Amino acid sequence: MPAISATAPGKIILFGEHAVVYGRPAIAVPVAQVRARAIVSAQPSAFPPRVRIQAPNIGFEAHLDELPEDHPLAAAISGVAKTLNLRRLPACTVRITSTIPVAAGLGSGAAVSVAIIRAFSAFLGHPLSDEMISGLAFEVEKIHHGTPSGIDNTVITYAMPVYFVRDQPIKTFRVAKPFTIVIGDTGISSPTAVTVGDVRHAWLVYPEPYEQIFDRIGSTVQSAREIIENGDPKDLGKLMIANHQALQELEVSSPHLDRLVEAACNAGAWGAKLSGGGRGGNIIALVEKDKDLIVAEALTASGATRVIITEVRSIGKPT
Repeated sequence: MPAISATAPGKIILFGEHAVVYGRPAIAVPVAQVRARAIVSAQPSAFPPRVRIQAPNIGFEAHLDELPEDHPLAAAISGVAKTLNLRRLPACTVRITSTIPVAAGLGSGAAVSVAIIRAFSAFLGHPLSDEMISGLAFEVEKIHHGTPSGIDNTVITYAMPVYFVRDQPIKTFRVAKPFTIVIGDTGISSPTAVTVGDVRHAWLVYPEPYEQIFDRIGSTVQSAREIIENGDPKDLGKLMIANHQALQELEVSSPHLDRLVEAACNAGAWGAKLSGGGRGGNIIALVEKDKDLIVAEALTASGATRVIITEVRSIGKPT
């Protein structure tokens, strides 16, 4: 039996951080330049037949039956087996590699889950639909994040932009004209739980002004979707700047993030903003294709520890 492999992209939040917690929309897009990969290969001579999991990037190796049910890698594989009503699995090795930075807001955990689920179900001769893959990856996301939004597993599974409003079905949508994003990593872990908690505390104390900020962010997200679907992506630049200013008012930016945003704009980006929880993690900059390297060099010179250039386009089928 030949080895079966599958990959899954990373993701970034394009617009709507923090306000999404309070019922406003958010947009996330795939990042194809970083990926998780799962390769499943048969081990017919192994006795007793067991599933071996290898993740050399993090120095991890174990058999499936040695791991607790709530281990994310084990849960992804077991989820496939339960979906296919398989009590016994053939002897095989599941090898996982990834170029997606961990704890950087790029969807590393969801991408690993999607790659495993897609490769393992195909190896068993029953490739699962995107809808089923996303659903199983969402269950693994609960292990990672407790109460995930569903954004990561959806955008990564379908490899398309998603429009998300809390407690409503997540929708994918098409990109009318591809556009280029430069991602600059501060190298500082993004404390999402902390920043979300701080915003909530401030909102409880000052609900009216914070609701006004959330409304502005929500309007920005709605305008961004219309532009992505129908207009000139250059117009997203001013929306990024407005979104970043609102996030500054929420006090989730930082000198590191602001410095990278300013460096990107000074280097010719149409707009830039923090992406994710804030106070660390990444900024994203919208650029002309022929200026991507110039902006990338400016971000590196201003302290970015890693720079990724990605093109946002439609790949999969909309839901």
